[in-house]
Amino acid sequence: MSKAERTKKKVVLITGGTQGIGHGIAVEFLKAEYFVIVCARRNPQGELFPGFEDQYLFLHCDISSTESRETLVKNIQTQVERIDVLVNNAGIAPPERKDILEATEQSFEMVMKINLQGPYFLTQTLVNWMIKLQKIDEIQNYHPSIINISSISAYTSSPARGEYCVSKAGLSMMTKLYADRLAEYHIPVFEIQPGIITTPMTRGVKQKYDDLIEEGLLPIKRWGTPKDIGMASVALAEGKIPYSTGQVLNIDGGFHIHRL
Repeated sequence: MSKAERTKKKVVLITGGTQGIGHGIAVEFLKAEYFVIVCARRNPQGELFPGFEDQYLFLHCDISSTESRETLVKNIQTQVERIDVLVNNAGIAPPERKDILEATEQSFEMVMKINLQGPYFLTQTLVNWMIKLQKIDEIQNYHPSIINISSISAYTSSPARGEYCVSKAGLSMMTKLYADRLAEYHIPVFEIQPGIITTPMTRGVKQKYDDLIEEGLLPIKRWGTPKDIGMASVALAEGKIPYSTGQVLNIDGGFHIHRL
């Protein structure tokens, strides 16, 4: 696909888009005929999206690095020349689960830089570009948006991975801040809070959550999938709820419901 052809399509950037939830989000945007840019710290092994070879671009980026983020944006500006949707999905769990009374500053800093600081400043850079793109007549029907992928950990205590919970709670406030600031530019900002999702990150606790789901933890008694998050992301990006911003969408099997 030529650059000229790419600029006619809506373009979405998905951070951490090579596996897990990010990969599932990318697949759904590809099905919706977006041009998809995925970035990650590590180069993918093999073909990421069979059947969509001319509809996506992989770019290397360490989201925690200012220089790497700047290079990412410059590459998008040069190779694609537009951005319609940013999905802030990249995130890590603590390298080692440790009780909050024993967790290290090094672990806290690593998680925060990737899960919160990186998305915070990548969003800053890209929304300033989006505002400029709104003034370009050649890009018609341009309605950019931001989607942040947080977690039920934004409000659910897990003392063995406190740094992760704090980072996701921060992402929730980041959603509100950018939603407030960008409303005058008609750029909605949304947050998806996934629940218990089948990904490489949750593989090590599968039996624990199998048991909890069976015991009634969730009204919808199954694991969520990356496809569930992807379908919700596309729905938000399509602008079907124009009189809303800062909205949190719970894709969690009903976990957020207070139940007796």
